[in-house]
Amino acid sequence: MKKSILIIFVSFLSTMASGQTYEIGPFIGGSNLIGDVGADNYIRPNKLALGLVGKWNVSTRYSFRGSLTYSRLHADDGKSDMVSRRQRGYEVDAKLLEGSLGLEFNFWEFDLHSFSKPFVPYIYSGVSVFGHDLLYFQNGEAQDYGNHITFAVPMVLGVKAKVTQHFVLAAEVGARYAFTDAIDGSNPTGSLEDNIGLKFGNINSDDWYVFSGLILTYTFGRRPCYYCPPD
Repeated sequence: MKKSILIIFVSFLSTMASGQTYEIGPFIGGSNLIGDVGADNYIRPNKLALGLVGKWNVSTRYSFRGSLTYSRLHADDGKSDMVSRRQRGYEVDAKLLEGSLGLEFNFWEFDLHSFSKPFVPYIYSGVSVFGHDLLYFQNGEAQDYGNHITFAVPMVLGVKAKVTQHFVLAAEVGARYAFTDAIDGSNPTGSLEDNIGLKFGNINSDDWYVFSGLILTYTFGRRPCYYCPPD
């Protein structure tokens, strides 16, 4: 019985995998930080962001997606519309490396093997794990005292289009809700967590960061079985 179940399961996976299309390609764009330092614009890329994206298209409507992205998150009080921040004059520059896994959903069917519907808007979400520099402010200057690994929830909206038989170009904006308020140095954690004098801003509100940019993926893999000619 166990052997029969195993054979059926392996056959199902083989059939499923043989009818899928995969994508892989680079992400290039910009990043910005939303926190207690710098401008409070939701989308204001100010540093280069680079990454690699891979997708497993299990249907014409959704895909499993993974990515790895690196950037420096920069925030400058001098760019803020708030007078109090401009007078304070803080500036943050923190390295960040993110890995993300989740599900990408197309608003309508997007057939990679047909140009009948050449573009589609999509959304993506899942879970991200990222490492970032730990900072605190002393005498108006940001000080680096280590690094921290934590989680974030990506919320991405984009549109993609087929440019050739094997290439897809996408443009997207993705906000990440981070489970930490320490990216901008306003709420030091770790060895400095109990030092109240180093905290400022709204310490009950976690930070956000945003990646905005383009993805160019190369598609490969066997066509789904509905392309097979009839017997």
